[in-house]
Amino acid sequence: MRRIIVILSLAAVATVFACRYLLPERFAVNAPIAHQMFGGKGAGTPEAEQIDVRMGVPEGFSVGLWATDVRGARGLRFTEAGDLLVTRPRVGEIVLLEADHDGDGRSDGQRVLMKGLNRPHGMDFHQGWLYVAETDGFGRVRFEPGDGTEAGQARLAGAYERLVENLPKGGNHWTRTIRVGPDQKVYVTVGSSCNVCLEDDPSRRAAMLRFELDGSGETPFASGLRNTVGFDWRPSTGEIYGTDNGRDLLGDDYPPCELNRIVEGGFYGWPFANGANRPDPDFGEGQAAHIETSIPPAHPFRAHNAPLGIAFVRGLGTLTADGDVAIVALHGSWNRRDKDGYKVVSLHFGPGDQIIERDFLTGFLEREDVIGRPVDVVQGPDGAIYVSDDYANVVWRVSLDALGPASPGLGASTPGDASDPLAGIEGETRARLVSEGEALYAGHACGSCHEAELADEGVVVKPLEGLGARYTLVELSSLLRTPPSPMPIPDLDAAERRAVAVYLLSR
Repeated sequence: MRRIIVILSLAAVATVFACRYLLPERFAVNAPIAHQMFGGKGAGTPEAEQIDVRMGVPEGFSVGLWATDVRGARGLRFTEAGDLLVTRPRVGEIVLLEADHDGDGRSDGQRVLMKGLNRPHGMDFHQGWLYVAETDGFGRVRFEPGDGTEAGQARLAGAYERLVENLPKGGNHWTRTIRVGPDQKVYVTVGSSCNVCLEDDPSRRAAMLRFELDGSGETPFASGLRNTVGFDWRPSTGEIYGTDNGRDLLGDDYPPCELNRIVEGGFYGWPFANGANRPDPDFGEGQAAHIETSIPPAHPFRAHNAPLGIAFVRGLGTLTADGDVAIVALHGSWNRRDKDGYKVVSLHFGPGDQIIERDFLTGFLEREDVIGRPVDVVQGPDGAIYVSDDYANVVWRVSLDALGPASPGLGASTPGDASDPLAGIEGETRARLVSEGEALYAGHACGSCHEAELADEGVVVKPLEGLGARYTLVELSSLLRTPPSPMPIPDLDAAERRAVAVYLLSR
């Protein structure tokens, strides 16, 4: 038996070599060995020594494993109590990873929250509902986050209701991502059915769709998006930015994968154009009108890097001090002779249309050896960045050294920068802004969601504690312009947002 295994292993390695070096460049197949040899089960948990030697993060940050043995970990979403939900599409499950209440920097355990789903991938919370995107539709279920105790565990508070049953299914790109936007609409992305082709339903496939909260009112939002797996709202502008995977079989270095600024009614080129509106060699001929009107990428990623999850982040010290920053997971290539991607990067938004890409978490790939493939990214209630990995079957945690172990809930203080976030605002000016901000806070009834004594019965209160450890004045003011769900967008101008931020940071 052992001899048979050795022979099969050698045969697999020979096949990889042939697909990488003997076929023409455009047909190169160079996926991680464990995926090819063992049916996609992945490589297993990296050893502690591997993590210490290989994994790299920016200066002032630390990286570690927050959860292990989460097979096929894909989509991520934090609950109000600090637990982390993870989708496992291959087995039709959503698992709950318990918050780190014992302070050891690791999840306290995991359990299956939902099962029997049809390839669940994306999730989002809104007004007490958990929305789940399956490959052929989406639904929602009432969710109670609990308080982290054994008696107050998070749980589903009703039956799962399928709201939409007829999303296009099948084909090459089966993942569906779902988010509730600041406009209280549901956004869903549907990838293309193929590498490159003319879709039968181009307004619903390779597209972003928009719905009402109950699943009604489907409308096309944007098209020509080959496979947009991740998208998020930029804090300072409210614009949607989404990742997009470029097509395959055109060589090692073409076409680029993309970051797109997605606007209503926008067309983004696929299948007629690639990258900065270059005609596709198979489908570009005779499509000048489509190509001229397509919107080019806001930022190109290297070819075949496979950008997936994206999250705009805040409160990460100097990393986020100069403007909006998004963290993006690059799942890594398969259609290149030499592997590329396999890392997490930060995108720094500068003046005008400038976007600078920098490494954030590296070490998954070293000299063609792969120990992990990042999928989704999310910022936790403790300010740290959490990354799912469907190859190592783990969830990584990257944090500022000052943050320490994972914090169990949104209301918990975090030992961040001890300096005064309101430094430079003194005397009468500071007192005036605090007073104005307090009046605006009261006038907009913010306490009904953030103060236990003011909240209605049954409302899950989100205490506003420790904000100074997570946000600068600029960051908190920007967050109030396009706050995360379920917080409504307050009717405040720039000066009023600043005053409210000063008040909150002074508490």
